[in-house]
Amino acid sequence: MATLKTCTGVCFSGSAFPLHPSNVTTSNKNTRSSCWKPTQAAVKSTFHLPMRSYEMKNRTCTEDIKCLRLITAIKTPYLPDGRFDLEAYDTLVNMQIENGVEGVIVGGTTGEGQLMSWEEHIMLIAHTVNCFGGNIKVIGNTGSNSTREAIHATEQGFAVGMHGALHINPYYGKTSLDGMVAHFQSVLSMGPTIIYNVPSRTGQDIPPHVIQNLAQSTCLAGVKECVGNDRIKEYTDNKIVVWSGNDDQCHDARWGYGATGVISVASNLIPGLMHELMFGGKNPALNSKLLPLIDWLFHMPNPIGLNTALAQLGVVRPVFRLPFVPLPLEKRIEFANLVKEIGRQHFVGTQDVQVLDDNDFFLVSRY
Repeated sequence: MATLKTCTGVCFSGSAFPLHPSNVTTSNKNTRSSCWKPTQAAVKSTFHLPMRSYEMKNRTCTEDIKCLRLITAIKTPYLPDGRFDLEAYDTLVNMQIENGVEGVIVGGTTGEGQLMSWEEHIMLIAHTVNCFGGNIKVIGNTGSNSTREAIHATEQGFAVGMHGALHINPYYGKTSLDGMVAHFQSVLSMGPTIIYNVPSRTGQDIPPHVIQNLAQSTCLAGVKECVGNDRIKEYTDNKIVVWSGNDDQCHDARWGYGATGVISVASNLIPGLMHELMFGGKNPALNSKLLPLIDWLFHMPNPIGLNTALAQLGVVRPVFRLPFVPLPLEKRIEFANLVKEIGRQHFVGTQDVQVLDDNDFFLVSRY
């Protein structure tokens, strides 16, 4: 303000700084009052524009997301110091592609986006697009309980080339249903969007009438629904695309309730079998065969089971970012037996499944 006070007689009309007349020093009160005008920036409806691009060369059509049947919520592997292990990550993504997976969710719950800085988050989305974007659809989890953060991350995600965004409803600091609609509307126009409903994590259900309101947007690709198959049927009856968010229900959701497919955790481990489950028609025998593995995966909150299993298969290093810790020894033994029952050839990786000792695991609290 010291600099401003020395600029006697300068007119601040149109300035970005909302100056009160008393902040401008002048000896002539008439000159001061006739010169100063309040800023109009705050009331201009176009002041905060999204960082959209109208370049269509590499854009993904919403319809291209709607048709995906098998999407993997991809695991994020770590080095012993807690940084991303991109070599292991690339290997895991390649195994998804080789087994017919059509899309990956980057930095979701399974990928531990909640343990990443936004810089890490956007970097991993960009890396995935750069390395695999020509072979698989990259859907970045850019959701947040802060609308401001969700907007910023989504702008950045589409700027680095992601094909679609995954958005969760505001969690912990829950809002009203009107606030929920306003939150989603703030990000929907940026590109193809999947809305993720998982009340067990957010503490708040997204009711169907909210989705039906948002379905007016051409950018709504569909819903990842975890409430159950009756809810899925309600959406499919109204021509809204929906993916099952529950591996244990996805077979029936796909073949009995009209779901387009699944956004899967289990496909990190058994992408070929999950592909068969989503593409091969009704197969209750295969579904029953996989249910013990799926139950094992979710015995503890996701992604604890998956992280432990991939380490046992030698696909990722046994490194955990806290607060996640590996499953106890008896559950690791149980997993080794499940692999043998289903057949090692159906799982990712080439090493024999190991039980691992407790001291084989790294727990990283600062990274």
